[in-house]
Amino acid sequence: MNDSTWGAPQGAGYWGTPEMRAAPAGPAHDVHGAQQTRPMPNVPDVPDAGRDAQNRDDRDRDAAHVSGPLFRDEKPQEPMSTPLPPPPQKKRAGRDLRAAIGVGVGLGAVIGVSLFIVKAAFIGVIVAAVVVGLWELTTRLQERKGIKAPLVPLAVGGAAMVIAGYARGPEGAWIAMALTALAVLVWRMTEPPDGYLKDVTAGVFAAFYVPFLATFVALMLTADDGSWRVLTFLILTVVSDTGAYAVGWRFGMHKLAPRISPGKTREGLLGAVAFAMVAGALCMEFLIDDGAWWQGLLLGLAVAASATLGDLGESMIKRDLGIKDMGTLLPGHGGIMDRLDSLLPTAPVVWLLLVLFVGSG
Repeated sequence: MNDSTWGAPQGAGYWGTPEMRAAPAGPAHDVHGAQQTRPMPNVPDVPDAGRDAQNRDDRDRDAAHVSGPLFRDEKPQEPMSTPLPPPPQKKRAGRDLRAAIGVGVGLGAVIGVSLFIVKAAFIGVIVAAVVVGLWELTTRLQERKGIKAPLVPLAVGGAAMVIAGYARGPEGAWIAMALTALAVLVWRMTEPPDGYLKDVTAGVFAAFYVPFLATFVALMLTADDGSWRVLTFLILTVVSDTGAYAVGWRFGMHKLAPRISPGKTREGLLGAVAFAMVAGALCMEFLIDDGAWWQGLLLGLAVAASATLGDLGESMIKRDLGIKDMGTLLPGHGGIMDRLDSLLPTAPVVWLLLVLFVGSG
């Protein structure tokens, strides 16, 4: 063992190893260095076996000195232990499931009462959902992108679209849509021209995405069995979302669209299709006049596809905006737009297929 092993020069108060503590004999002995070392005790001569034992004791003390602290106030390091791997965690839902179920039951009660008692009251529910959804969408656009889509003409025009669709049919809805787009263009002219193009583009998009698509729910309601058609539409969309969630959470292994929505899986899509097709067959057989079970299978397949695309579409919007939810109005669900994402694009699909299968009456 040499001095470089210790990394510190010999000096006052230096203890060293037993070999280094012994002063070397001969003319090269440094008297000053000898005075700074601790004198060795006189040890009587012992046999070779005893000397070997003594040498082993000295080596043990040296090893203990090396592994111990170099300074008096330094605490000895505890031996490192290999960390145990964390226990496997169970899959958990990303939202408060109890709150989500409670809010869902409450919304279902409001819809059911308004849908089967007074149809006009259900039109009011649609208008309220449209106005709140437009408020959430335009607010997020302004917060995250600086896009100022005019809310006042959108809200007024959106309500007019739903009411005109219920009262005058598809023609009334298209006319209200055109007038709403024109109102957006004119309303935005009252502000400076900077950003005019992106603001009015976002406004026309919002008018089509929220109130115009919601108008198809009002069109379903105009039929003689309109309440049952709307109920079928709601049941199939909810069942599709539930099937996708349940199967994807339990068996999901392969991502469906990881860049858009990492939580969605191909297995979840298959669950949505299976659940929606079964529910569609039952609804067409027992709820819709002149409906057939095979029509329900096709209707359920179309609903699963449109609901999934609608969910992915809003996920794309939220990813572009850098947000998780459009709002916080509904505990466990997010905002109104987070509940309308799969309903809005599904409404025209269900309306069209029901017209083709059983007519518009």
